Amino acid sequence: MDTLQQLLAREAIRDVKARYCRYLDTKQWDEFAGVFTDDFELDVSEGTGLPLVHGRDEAVAQIRSSIEDAVTAHQVHQPEMQFDDNGVKVIWAMQDRVIWSADKPSLVGFGHYHERYVQEGEDWKIASLRLTRLHLEFLAPT
Repeated sequence: MDTLQQLLAREAIRDVKARYCRYLDTKQWDEFAGVFTDDFELDVSEGTGLPLVHGRDEAVAQIRSSIEDAVTAHQVHQPEMQFDDNGVKVIWAMQDRVIWSADKPSLVGFGHYHERYVQEGEDWKIASLRLTRLHLEFLAPT
């Protein structure tokens, strides 16, 4: 991939991740699913004990079930991108805020998304995602 193609890919990948956050926080599940490959792999095992999930539909169902009734805000910053023959590896600094309900604790989290992006036709999609946490702060119900 030449320099111009890499620059265009960087911008396209940033757009995909921005849509990921917006669709997730606005609960647009069909659109959210569209940012992933069919064989997407999700790893949120750190701190949750949940097993690795294989397949876009299964991963979206797991994410949806955990935050369907929550108000969320996800932010990503400072992507580090590494191009190779298998796509692009990206590490994003992240922060999330999750408020489930008035009777449950909410959380503020900080960490990193470790992802792999691949190009399908003209579109870049997320092929794998592993979430690591640096800090989780649980807040008392309001």
